Amino acid sequence: MIDTSIFKYIDVLDKAADASWLKNDALANNIANVDTPGYNRQDVNFEDALQSALMKNSYVSLDEKIDNLDWDRLDVGVYTEYTSYSYRLDENNVDIDTENVKLAENQLVYQGLTNSISEELNRLKSVCT
Repeated sequence: MIDTSIFKYIDVLDKAADASWLKNDALANNIANVDTPGYNRQDVNFEDALQSALMKNSYVSLDEKIDNLDWDRLDVGVYTEYTSYSYRLDENNVDIDTENVKLAENQLVYQGLTNSISEELNRLKSVCT
């Protein structure tokens, strides 16, 4: 019997890709509401959730961390960024330039994640043939 956590790595990549897709929707929603008075920007923060889940045991290998991962901690959602101030008179806290940069960055992250998943699956396929 071969003990491997390769599927768990793919599952983490899958969770990250899902969160990136959700973040893309939140950023697109922010851009669509750039002129809506009183609108507060939304975001998704998977990176902190993953880091928190992995760092709970700081003196073990990454394989052990993935094997003992609390998957519920990786279920992230959209949060609203409420601020006590806004640079605009209509109290909208969306900056279109920042949102466009974050959207482009997130698209690159999503592309990298899907490429990583594809590569992992191709490696598994090459082992089986």
